[in-house]
Amino acid sequence: MLFESFSLGGLQLKNRTVMAPMTRCRNSEGNVPNALMADYYKQRAGAGLIITEGASPSPNGIGYARMPGLYNAAQVKGWRLVTDAVHKAGGKIVVQLMHTGRTSSIKNMPAGARVVAPTVDVCPGQMWTDSAEMQDHTKPEAMTTADIADAVEEFAQSAKRAIDAGFDGAELHGANGYLIEQFLNGNINRRTDGYGGNAAARNRFAIEVVDAVMAAIGAARVGIRLSPYGSAGGTGAFDGVEEQYLALAEKLGSMKLMYLHLVDHSSMGAPPVPAAFKLAMRKKFGGAFIVSGGFNGDSAEQALTEKRGDLVAFGRPFLANPDLVARMKAGAVTNPPDMATFYSPGAKGYTDYPALPA
Repeated sequence: MLFESFSLGGLQLKNRTVMAPMTRCRNSEGNVPNALMADYYKQRAGAGLIITEGASPSPNGIGYARMPGLYNAAQVKGWRLVTDAVHKAGGKIVVQLMHTGRTSSIKNMPAGARVVAPTVDVCPGQMWTDSAEMQDHTKPEAMTTADIADAVEEFAQSAKRAIDAGFDGAELHGANGYLIEQFLNGNINRRTDGYGGNAAARNRFAIEVVDAVMAAIGAARVGIRLSPYGSAGGTGAFDGVEEQYLALAEKLGSMKLMYLHLVDHSSMGAPPVPAAFKLAMRKKFGGAFIVSGGFNGDSAEQALTEKRGDLVAFGRPFLANPDLVARMKAGAVTNPPDMATFYSPGAKGYTDYPALPA
């Protein structure tokens, strides 16, 4: 099943493998994608679907050094290099729209940008800055209702730019402790103004973003990534987490989105997502369901056979193996990833991983 074609919304995928979104920090000055990135994604066009690294819909969402944006004309032009290269190689590609919220350092952000979040609580831990190396996360400003409305509109406008840049759709990053999950998560969101205080209110921002992006580009072009048991950025499980996310999945399913992408990072040390809950999420959503989390070819085939998902996302295996699909088909050994070059600038550990001989 893994190597069979699959119809996803209006897209015909050549197989059921998905290249998971992975931050790589190779963008040019001004948070603009470049030709090196086009080569990287083109090399991996054997995937049924590529989901790019997170691109910010706003200067306020540029939390990381050398992170791409998708909020101005130069960035659209840069991303067009990527989409043209992938399409020419026969691939399909969607952009992940990712606002970092409080997982940010002001030292990484454009002039005039603000660190914003549901509350003023500082994200635990530190992050890399090119100007001052490791730094504590910047204390955020609590978003006003006007700020929230602005952020929703920024997502919608960025989605329109994604289509202008040639993308086949957009994935909304509602996982890994970034802005959408900061509203979803009961350990972070302590608001009491209609965007927090109970499950429905915590879900509200995510639903408003989805609704606005759907209105901008159509539901069949919109996916979402969720991590209900994730632990990034001070998130983690909370009382009522399953009930809240099941209600969210049901609502998203009624909106007829392109897909729901569920994160399970237990293979990298995060708490496991209960198997029964994953199946319940899939049932509540009712549409195309992407599973992720430490899969190889055999375990991905098993997940599809057992109907745990419709598509399987691979992260680090695609990072280190531009020809991952061909390797899995052949049962070939895969390249190990070089963690030291995950986020460093340049081609090393990016476009220089070897492929099998032709």
